[in-house]
Amino acid sequence: MKGQFKGISIATEKHEVVKDYYGKALQNTQDLKTDACCTETQVPQYIRNALADVHDEVSARYYGCGLVVPEQLEGMRILDLGSGSGRDCYVLSRLVGENGYVVGVDMTPEQLAIANKYVDYHTEKYGYRQPNVEFKQGYIERLDELDLADNSFDIIISNCVINLSPDKEAVLREAYRVLKPGGEVYFSDVYADRRVPKELVSHPVLYGECLSGALYWNDFMRLAKSLGFLDPRLVEDRLLKIDNEEIRTLLGEIRCFSATYRLFK
Repeated sequence: MKGQFKGISIATEKHEVVKDYYGKALQNTQDLKTDACCTETQVPQYIRNALADVHDEVSARYYGCGLVVPEQLEGMRILDLGSGSGRDCYVLSRLVGENGYVVGVDMTPEQLAIANKYVDYHTEKYGYRQPNVEFKQGYIERLDELDLADNSFDIIISNCVINLSPDKEAVLREAYRVLKPGGEVYFSDVYADRRVPKELVSHPVLYGECLSGALYWNDFMRLAKSLGFLDPRLVEDRLLKIDNEEIRTLLGEIRCFSATYRLFK
């Protein structure tokens, strides 16, 4: 029992670090110290068109660098893990159409305040009779607390968020639970070429910049398969070039990669 409470304490501490970094330390995208979460994939024109209609304040508080999604989304029910200011959710709201639905989950009140502020704005912008997007405050490790039912989503997306979780196994387990049979998790994240030492995981900037929370490649593959995602598919990856000298020194020989994966149920 003592170990259980210690684990809860560590998880809470990590959640508070992330909340503080993304809710208070960062005020806009220019405040990020690295491009760890960026994807170099050329954004398709139809996504650029949808991005153009997202409110400026929502986009300004967005800390990812690219939306990775399957191409056929009409009528889909989609869950965004770590939805932040809601930028990706509003793009998806347009792409799924009025008959689709998008749910964003985030734990940071400041980010959710921005997201919720513009629900009516985007509903009117898209010409929908009622909103097809909603935001829930909570933890991506504990989706059961948000009344998200088993087998209820066609697609789950996440943009450089799972590495910020102190319990990645719980995130993937919950994702598998709420995903419909035949559904997929399509997400980008950061991975390391070796296990990151605990002292670096405790560094608030390294953790907030999506680096020291990165899973070792092989650990991720084993974890995904053990939870039921039997055929993880790498879509693309790239070695991160860390320009910040202080961060590069702290990482030492550790190499980090930004990668996009598809996991199927």
